[in-house]
Amino acid sequence: MRRGIWIAIAVAAGFSVAAGAQSKDSFTPMALDAGFGRMDLNPPPIAPEKIIEEFAAKESEFQQALDHYTYRRTARIQTLDDDNKVDGEYYEVDDVVFDPNGARTEKVVFAPENTLTRLMMMPSDLHDIQSGYSFSLTKEEITQYDVKYVGRQKVDEIDCYVFEVSPKVIEKKKRYLDGRIWVDATDLQIVVTNGRMVPDDTRKGDMDLHPPFMTWRQQVDGHFWFPVYTKGEGILHFAAGRGYMDQDVHIRQIIKYSDYRRFGSTTTILYNGQEIPAAGSQPKPDAKPQQ
Repeated sequence: MRRGIWIAIAVAAGFSVAAGAQSKDSFTPMALDAGFGRMDLNPPPIAPEKIIEEFAAKESEFQQALDHYTYRRTARIQTLDDDNKVDGEYYEVDDVVFDPNGARTEKVVFAPENTLTRLMMMPSDLHDIQSGYSFSLTKEEITQYDVKYVGRQKVDEIDCYVFEVSPKVIEKKKRYLDGRIWVDATDLQIVVTNGRMVPDDTRKGDMDLHPPFMTWRQQVDGHFWFPVYTKGEGILHFAAGRGYMDQDVHIRQIIKYSDYRRFGSTTTILYNGQEIPAAGSQPKPDAKPQQ
């Protein structure tokens, strides 16, 4: 059975944002999220610190598993005019695969001409598409973040713990999430990510801005929640500088992840200390869980 968050994907028209006040002068978020239940502010059944420790360990297992999957990623970045009509678009379909030597690589499947005129695709945009929007918070990375328990909330039929996350220190040439994550209370894996990738560059004439986004995951293999859909939307405020005039740019981003397939190799993937059998294989009757 595949567990998914269908109401959120089908209904959500925009996004709330939990980003810090320092960036709110450079963008306007769209409408609030939909498909979410009432927030339960009562203390969780176990200590938040224990939940954080356990979900970070599960996220490490998820990231290890994802590193051994191939998949297709479709990215569509659009600008919209005052009538909400598309006036420019960046579109690219990539297959994330492995080369003959087993090294991870990306193969461009389809990339028509980029028609964006009011925006330029920057290295930070490509980084966010490739890895930022599919954010994971592993035990190796969680020390870089302040993580605060918010409450419990249902997203569709999934009971979740909600946490605010923000970077402790922002290092040059690195990207961070500033926002919220929803963690499945049963599987202790992130199922929804909402916020912004930071930092922005707010220097006049060199502004590099990014809208708030939301990413949903789906349980695609019975064990791990993999990203399946990202939507970001907002109005970016570009200040005048270096010959440019003030302008507001309405931007919409849609990223889809599909066709997940485990790469054929001898690598063993563990979940809760137990080996995950390959699709179609039969477990050994006397097999014991590995630690």
